[in-house]
Amino acid sequence: MIEAKGVTMRLSGKTAIVTGGAGGIGRGITRAFVAEGASVLAVDLDDAAGAALVDELGGSVRFLRADISVQSNARLIIDTAVEEFGRLDVLVNNAHASRQAPLLETTQEMLDLSFDTGFYPTFRLMTAAHPQLSANGGSVINFASGAGIEGSPTQGSYAAAKEAIRAISRVAANEWARDGVNVNVISPLALTEGVQSYIDENPGIEKRLLAGTPMRRFGDPQADIGRVAVFLASDDASYMTGQTLMVDGGSVKLR
Repeated sequence: MIEAKGVTMRLSGKTAIVTGGAGGIGRGITRAFVAEGASVLAVDLDDAAGAALVDELGGSVRFLRADISVQSNARLIIDTAVEEFGRLDVLVNNAHASRQAPLLETTQEMLDLSFDTGFYPTFRLMTAAHPQLSANGGSVINFASGAGIEGSPTQGSYAAAKEAIRAISRVAANEWARDGVNVNVISPLALTEGVQSYIDENPGIEKRLLAGTPMRRFGDPQADIGRVAVFLASDDASYMTGQTLMVDGGSVKLR
């Protein structure tokens, strides 16, 4: 860490990849990382959002339009980060798409969507990034969900992929500790554009969602989720691996 104008830059000199990095929680993490001195490759499918983020944050951010469900793009993403910034220290696997349905109505297509945009890209990017991360004592930050931990109704495909992500995160934490790579998981609750649309389309749902949240509010993608990601990416978390951090206002309490 360095001091810049009296402010400690916890990620100075580090470079990161953030998938889904131009919107929602990913954008919040990108902003939080840049505020702490990191350079970020934001990977997303939204060209307009990516361009807006680069305009906002300047030279510390590069935008790459890439579909993470395409297997060969894992190598492209890692190579682009190294070409742009010369190294890779942090991998944030945030992007994930899914569709809701009761379990008896969950189709193969729904399962494929969730695993093809969540579990498989997380696995591929982790393995593709390992040489860079091990060379630099890097970090992986993956994403879980209370839907998987609690088994939320209508969330079968999403819950399954998220719990699979937690499982491989624990395996990687055990195997990669000797390589100097820590692997942790965030399970967030945040007011993103997608959550706001869900609230708008379902009157009364906000009250029901917050009823189970002791803090009685949604998290902010940057101030709440992003700052925990900064901690996990920083040297402050160097003795932490294999953990799931519930950044959800107290909604889920792991035991």
